[in-house]
Amino acid sequence: MSTSFATMTLKTGRESSLLRHHPWIFSGAIEKINGAPARGETIHILHRDGSYLATAAYSPDSQIRARVWTFDQNEPIDKSFFQRKLQQALLLRQQVLPAHVKSFRWVNAESDGLPGLIVDKYNDYCVVQYLSAGSDYWKETINELLVELMPCQGLYERSDVEVRGKEGLLPTAGVIYGQTPPALLEIQEENLRFYVDILKGHKTGFYLDQRENRALVAQYAANKSWLNCFAYTGGFGLAALKAGAKEVTQIEASQDAADLMQQNAILNELPQDQHHIIVNDVFKVLRQFRDEGRTFDAIVLDPPKFAEAKHQLNGACRGYKDINLLAFKLLNPGGLLFTFSCSGLISQELFQKVVADAALDANRKAHIIHRLYQGADHPLELAIPEGLYLKGFTCIVE
Repeated sequence: MSTSFATMTLKTGRESSLLRHHPWIFSGAIEKINGAPARGETIHILHRDGSYLATAAYSPDSQIRARVWTFDQNEPIDKSFFQRKLQQALLLRQQVLPAHVKSFRWVNAESDGLPGLIVDKYNDYCVVQYLSAGSDYWKETINELLVELMPCQGLYERSDVEVRGKEGLLPTAGVIYGQTPPALLEIQEENLRFYVDILKGHKTGFYLDQRENRALVAQYAANKSWLNCFAYTGGFGLAALKAGAKEVTQIEASQDAADLMQQNAILNELPQDQHHIIVNDVFKVLRQFRDEGRTFDAIVLDPPKFAEAKHQLNGACRGYKDINLLAFKLLNPGGLLFTFSCSGLISQELFQKVVADAALDANRKAHIIHRLYQGADHPLELAIPEGLYLKGFTCIVE
């Protein structure tokens, strides 16, 4: 086939995932590379017989050696391509989110056909992360389009993450366009207000993916005692307190996050005598509560990612089992457990097995009453099961 692009030819039989429109090509699948593509440059992926399979971005430093932009040989990768993809992503959010929602994920990387690109909108500010060689290569074009398509007071980059190192990229953060976001930006989520720290907070500042799950917690909150673990800036606990919880205890290891949690409680004029913040390690506090005989009517477990790589999988499962076992022991009869994993390497089936083993060891019988996922603005492309990173259950215990 004649092309001005460098080409990557796959080994025999390694094209099957591409034929199912999965966008990743791993280093072990490559037969040869013709040409000398630069990091992030567009290349064509070929079957061993020379036929076209996909157009992708080359990443020489990553185990994922190429990430697909398109499976259409006649679709050029240029400014018009990115404009189309960004507009499609925005239209999807307009279709699935209520009109009053002003803070949401605009672009969810591979699941929006833009591998390695994250864009979160917080009122009049947009926060962008370039996590792959391909997205970083097109950064200038994408930044220009973001400002054109979503007029905003400021566009801020939060590509200060370790994963960029796997792509041969350095961490970077700062203002791209317009004003620097305020140190604390106030957003609205239903009947709650939250301060978001765009400049230094986790991810892009807030866990937008838990919007629907916070609303579900609120439905069960009234007259219950709640324990919210790995609380960050208090989302689940404050949702419960706002909805009439009898008492809420929040555990968070970071003093900065705990301080912001307290400011969020004050911002929402919530009763301080019913809101208790513990700044400590969750595992230690749960064991202390177990030893003291403390119990709760409802517990939320929303830990950080325990598994970044496959070799960490067993350790992650042990960590998930440990906290869930302790939580089951701390629940009153009829109590509720909202338990999550945001580790993409942990499948929903494996996570359910871990939680089931924890209930068995805690000698508690439990029923799943809800299966929990990331919000509608974090869509899952059917061909990319890895896009389902957030999964969870609401369990009721006997």
